[in-house]
Amino acid sequence: MIDIPENKELILFDGVCNLCNSSVQFVIRNDKKNIFLFAPLQGKAGQVVIAKFNVDTSKTDSILLYSKKNGISVKSTAALNIARRLRFPISLLAIFLIIPIFIRNWVYDLIA
Repeated sequence: MIDIPENKELILFDGVCNLCNSSVQFVIRNDKKNIFLFAPLQGKAGQVVIAKFNVDTSKTDSILLYSKKNGISVKSTAALNIARRLRFPISLLAIFLIIPIFIRNWVYDLIA
């Protein structure tokens, strides 16, 4: 598996997606606790995580969040879990985790 420190989380993003690249830059600017590491889905680390968790890249091709503690999250769950760890007031977006996943992912897919 990918060897990342216990206190870090790995954001896997579509390296050819402009929205994903902009999102990564946003996270970098707002990750004041230095929690996140980054790797493209198309790279070696991305391919290892995709294989380990059997991620269907035809259905999930944007942002994934991996940590040793929590495993993998995808789409809206990944985005909101990332937001949760960013500075205030961005962290307040995590409240949307209470919305059923099929609704959140529909909105996520609409934006992505």
